[in-house]
Amino acid sequence: MKIFITGRPGSGKSTTLYKIVKNLKEKFKVGGIFTPEVRDGMKRIGFEVFDIFTGRRQIFASVNFKSRLKVGKYFVDLEKFEEIAIPALEFAFESCDVVAIDEIGKMEFLSENFKVLLGKILNSDKILVATLYIGYVKDFKNLGKLYFLERGQSDFLSMKISDEVIRFFERRL
Repeated sequence: MKIFITGRPGSGKSTTLYKIVKNLKEKFKVGGIFTPEVRDGMKRIGFEVFDIFTGRRQIFASVNFKSRLKVGKYFVDLEKFEEIAIPALEFAFESCDVVAIDEIGKMEFLSENFKVLLGKILNSDKILVATLYIGYVKDFKNLGKLYFLERGQSDFLSMKISDEVIRFFERRL
């Protein structure tokens, strides 16, 4: 089972995935990554990578970094991303019931190691719930179930997807 959540920026994709992970953690072992915004007051200045299982976190993209890798206005430190993301995803793939990824996006795709691990997850029977950059919909729409999130639907969609994953597990038992 592969589930992708997409939508316009600010629609609540990450919030929806947080809620799904919280719901599923009550019954299952969940691992993977979140990439929450880093803010300075009301201004977004970067992103961090957060290991869902261990809680390890690190800023990997910032307007204040200097790097040859850039997505939009954010400079990306690939080493910092991979230091957290790769072990988190390897652990989730090998040891967890559900892999959660926030997000499958441009910054993450700068990492060849991320792409390789994502490929392993996609080609396995591992359950994946991920947020997906809207520009990648055509590449992923045939790889699993795709949900398009509209603003204000986060609570509804998080419960729907959580229930769907739980029912899938119950059918496998």
